[in-house]
Amino acid sequence: MVSQRALETAGKYIFALVVLAGLIAATSSRVSAQEIYQTPRDFLNETFDGNIPLARSFVISEETRDEAARILRHGYGVEKINFWSEGERSVWILEEIGRYRPITVGLIVSKGEIEDIRVLIFRESHGWEVRHAFFTDQFKGLRLDAENELTASVDGISGATLSVNALRALARLALYFDVQVQGE
Repeated sequence: MVSQRALETAGKYIFALVVLAGLIAATSSRVSAQEIYQTPRDFLNETFDGNIPLARSFVISEETRDEAARILRHGYGVEKINFWSEGERSVWILEEIGRYRPITVGLIVSKGEIEDIRVLIFRESHGWEVRHAFFTDQFKGLRLDAENELTASVDGISGATLSVNALRALARLALYFDVQVQGE
């Protein structure tokens, strides 16, 4: 017959194993969280109705790099970036860190304003709500003012502050880059 003490000890071990398994599952899901909502290639195909123009390279000057760093609020070490354009419309696939991991975003700029912004790949455990139209639709029609700020505010999402900030910064960056390439 099994003693009461042996049952209590076994129960404690089982409880500890269940808690440990839950922690491991939660940690591994955060580490490996990656949702591909749309591949960059599919985004480009959709944007250009299957006729993707050749990518162009934008060589980033020191002055542009400094302004990009100001917009992003951290250094910007990229020396050149690819973009796609057709007339007064440019398409950018940019990345910015949310909390820990990069968020890949497709941005369409037309005649100096945001036509569309789409989260393509999200790698964080929190803040994924920024991918939904209720949030991204706020960017449509926004431009940059003289200080390279967005011409209207974008409402945040509770619990997704860092992801929201990343998309705001990428919208500003795409608009700023568009101004630079349209002036070439």
